[in-house]
Amino acid sequence: MGICKICGAKGLEISEFLGICLNCIRREPSESLSHAMEAHKKSREAFSLPAFPPTSKKGIKCRLCVHQCTMGEGEFGYCGIRKNVKGKISGPRAGEAKVSWYLDPLPTNCVADWVCPAGTGAGYPDYSHSKNSPEYGYYNLAVFFHSCSFNCLYCQNWHFRERTFEPTNRSIEEMLGSLNPKVACICYFGGDPSTQINFAIKASEKALERKKNRILRICWETNGSMHKSYLKKMIELSLHSGGCIKFDLKAWNETLHKVLTGVTNRRTLDNFAYIAEFIPQRPEPPLLIASTLLVPGYIDEKEIKAIASFIAKLDPNIPYRLLAFYPHFYMRDLPLTSKKIAQKCYEAALEAGLKRVSLGNIHLLT
Repeated sequence: MGICKICGAKGLEISEFLGICLNCIRREPSESLSHAMEAHKKSREAFSLPAFPPTSKKGIKCRLCVHQCTMGEGEFGYCGIRKNVKGKISGPRAGEAKVSWYLDPLPTNCVADWVCPAGTGAGYPDYSHSKNSPEYGYYNLAVFFHSCSFNCLYCQNWHFRERTFEPTNRSIEEMLGSLNPKVACICYFGGDPSTQINFAIKASEKALERKKNRILRICWETNGSMHKSYLKKMIELSLHSGGCIKFDLKAWNETLHKVLTGVTNRRTLDNFAYIAEFIPQRPEPPLLIASTLLVPGYIDEKEIKAIASFIAKLDPNIPYRLLAFYPHFYMRDLPLTSKKIAQKCYEAALEAGLKRVSLGNIHLLT
């Protein structure tokens, strides 16, 4: 049972590590952020990652993601991938990344499986091998990056941090060696592709060239923090291949977002709105998909209604998936998402004007 350091409230839905309740996050944003940033600092130091994005006045600026880290000599960027070495940004060599991959049989447990070509046959015959059914017998090449631009205290894939500083890099050619005639899509996730986006873009271009005139969708699961110049290329790759871009919209309230992830959500929301402009070019299968993890005690129907209203104003047909929470990482003392809260959030999303809302990971609901 956690205790709020600000108001003294106790409850099963207050993270002991974070030590702040949702009411105080909304009512006392400055004090909440002060406590939260100390928690984030502690969590990152445990993996030898920079506590905060570097801002050296005489450093070199990296422009890949929202942080735009300015690294002084010998400093790492927030992601732990790039470093200032003798006045130059050093990281994996061109065509390499801190990454791993595996073949995942379709249909797979994907955020988009309820609307995408792999799970439904949407876009047949241009973008799917199956008509009105999942692509049984085919595979997704799941590409997992071992770095991230966020620091979610409830990260569901937190083990990647143990591999961020591994000396071994993998090459694009190695990854492409896993392609076979039964691979129907490539999905980049992690961690997050934003911190090693050049690898993902180049790998996608080469993969599409090798499978020219054959179905190969390029998909992304991301926090949406990349620089817009890279986002434009991502959109182009997904738009023309039949793939989808899945944004994890973690919270609407910026303070709450910073408390949970250590990072602002402004870039994410701006990028999401930008992608929405391209939906008319390919309404089906959906280009843009949103999801939110229903973190007990922190992400409630108020947050969901605000996120859903934002999405609905862009396009009410954008699919939105609400995901049941499983306790992980530094918030593993929280309970599972309840059926009651999940239903309230589901109804809130519909009331906000969205037409395509789904509950995922329902086996975890209590």
